[in-house]
Amino acid sequence: MTDASGDRSLSWNVAGLLADGVGATRTYDVHDVSIELPEGLELAEPIVGQVRLSRTNRGILVGARLATSLAGECARCLRPLTSPIDFELEEEYLPSVDLTSGRPVQTDAEPEALRLTDHHELDLEPSVRDAISLAEPIAPLDRPDCPGLCVVCGLPLDEGDHDHPDDDIDPRLEALKGFRPVD
Repeated sequence: MTDASGDRSLSWNVAGLLADGVGATRTYDVHDVSIELPEGLELAEPIVGQVRLSRTNRGILVGARLATSLAGECARCLRPLTSPIDFELEEEYLPSVDLTSGRPVQTDAEPEALRLTDHHELDLEPSVRDAISLAEPIAPLDRPDCPGLCVVCGLPLDEGDHDHPDDDIDPRLEALKGFRPVD
């Protein structure tokens, strides 16, 4: 089953899918989703992609292919930039409440397992937030050959004139002014 309308959230009620047999699937298109990210990260574009939910013998298997862009700055010249990121998720969510009896499910055996809510809702937002944090580029560049900043004036090296006058040199270091490495 496919939801052609597209979702603007990362949460779905999966009670119907849990009632279906093992192997049943639902596919959802994700459009224009924005979520809060950890401090220092900011979405430049909404999250888009597709999520496929499959019924397993234990719960719901989520397979997602999503994309967005992060706002940031170049690691060398500090110009603003956007870093596109594409990522995939594959996680299994287990029920926290039995579908037929409504009683809580024992979670002691798997305390770290991802769980559906008490209302059989799958909330993918925390997993997407974690995936975006992991996909963040460590040192993004506005272009591969970015020259960086001038050490004297602090402006980007590819902007303006950087022929700065020499400061007064300590007389003890004057001899090093003419030093040129030997090839």
